[in-house]
Amino acid sequence: MNSKDIFKITLNLVVIYVAGGLLLAALYAKTSPIIFKANQKEKAEALQKMIPQADKIEKLGDWYPHEKHCEYYKAQKNGEIIGYIVQSMGKGYSSYIDLFFSVDKDMKIQKMEILKQGETPGLGDEVVADSFKKQFPGKDLNHLKVVKTETTEYIQALTGATISSRAVTEDAVKNGLKFLQEKLASPSGDKQSDDKDDKHTPRIKGGNADGSH
Repeated sequence: MNSKDIFKITLNLVVIYVAGGLLLAALYAKTSPIIFKANQKEKAEALQKMIPQADKIEKLGDWYPHEKHCEYYKAQKNGEIIGYIVQSMGKGYSSYIDLFFSVDKDMKIQKMEILKQGETPGLGDEVVADSFKKQFPGKDLNHLKVVKTETTEYIQALTGATISSRAVTEDAVKNGLKFLQEKLASPSGDKQSDDKDDKHTPRIKGGNADGSH
């Protein structure tokens, strides 16, 4: 093999790599808007489920718990505000737990839904179970507290998964509700904003295994 052959092989490889790159770029440019629209539709459907009776859900702004981008919304019916929806993040045992929760005008929880989590199977991932989620409706800020004993006043921790339970209850939901109340009490009220300084990254006490103490 002489130098000309080596040059031809090199040139062919360069052409193939460039062509492949251009093909991937074109494919991304074509599919990206489709994926974006699908994601937006999925988000809109998830928001509607949080307050089904709302006829309009409007984004109020952004906030950054644990330096993760989240959003918050107001829900209206016939032009009147009937509640709010907050996306929040909690630092669990093995993942950040991404969730939505909704509140009424009295700031009582109406619903809580997990969007994404990567907690320990069979332990922390039970935060998605209905038996855990059904404890949240009706709770206000003072009752978003995890306890290990049977309770209807507070939130009962999942067996062997106290850290995951606290990540949802005290880190994500409680701190998200605190943030919402502070924003609504501010002069800007429910006007749109982008609150990059609102980190809200509290420390969660550690424990053994998947959060048991």
